[in-house]
Amino acid sequence: MVLSMERWKGKVAIVTGASSGIGAAIVKKLVEEGMLVIGLARRLDRMKELEQQLHSSQGKFYPYECDMSIEADILSSFKYVTENIGPIHVLINNAGCISGSTLAEGDTTEWQKLLNVNVLGLCIATREAVKDMKKNNIDGHIIHMNSIAGHTLTDVGGISIYPATKHAVTAMTETLRQEFNKMKLKIKITSISPGIVATDIFANGNLNDIQKLVDNNDVPRLSPEDVADGVCYTLSTPPGVNVLELTIKPVNELL
Repeated sequence: MVLSMERWKGKVAIVTGASSGIGAAIVKKLVEEGMLVIGLARRLDRMKELEQQLHSSQGKFYPYECDMSIEADILSSFKYVTENIGPIHVLINNAGCISGSTLAEGDTTEWQKLLNVNVLGLCIATREAVKDMKKNNIDGHIIHMNSIAGHTLTDVGGISIYPATKHAVTAMTETLRQEFNKMKLKIKITSISPGIVATDIFANGNLNDIQKLVDNNDVPRLSPEDVADGVCYTLSTPPGVNVLELTIKPVNELL
């Protein structure tokens, strides 16, 4: 099997959650490979800083402010891309969040936030990407950023509805594959499930004890670049090859 990113040069990719962590690392990789990458995230200032870092790369980065929990934001973002940059070839559903609470005592508002971003936002973005790929007869590639928590329940406590949202991503990946088969589409669909990654997701979810372990390198962890390499690997496969699931763990991870 020959791996190559050549067919994606000059093509349009959308990366959600692009302002930091895994999303920013994916943006860098794809822009360096010559793609036209649109980053969707709320923190536009961070993406503009990333844009400056990438100004001399083969491809080009377009930051676009978008809250992935709001359907109107997602729809306007995709409209901007298709009308101003070009048809969509690749979608990386990377945006996600976690919340430090329990199912027994959790807050409804927090549950709704996780469902809106991790599940509904992903569904809406996927629907819009597929719509554009079908319209332009593009054999594109959609990648869902999943988690090992989407396949098994770990002993990390206090993460509430998060595993349920990631199990939903696992189910939706296979559902989409079956739908594409029935519609005779050659759009690829991939779920990438990392273990612990050195990002700020735990701090953002008020899981400060876990974040401290990650920041101090007290637990085996991946770098965002490791996961971005996994994205490029799946994109590099020949047109007739679909990596449906890619699990990436750091050596000696106990989860």
